[in-house]
Amino acid sequence: MTGLEALQSVQFVTVKGKRLAILSARDWESLIEWLETLEDLEIAQNALAALKEAGGDRKKAGWLEWNSVKDQLK
Repeated sequence: MTGLEALQSVQFVTVKGKRLAILSARDWESLIEWLETLEDLEIAQNALAALKEAGGDRKKAGWLEWNSVKDQLK
């Protein structure tokens, strides 16, 4: 299910004068996954733009060398 489909599956109820949106847990998880993907795409696009601006020089673009950071990710 896409994020848009999850948003379209929302049902609304009114409780004590407040309008609430109801999603199934599965639809909620799909929506979160979709938002995380959008966030990842934005990060990748920004990194690519920085690399292009640095003329393809990874160090100048602020990228770190894998061997210097890989042990920090364990």
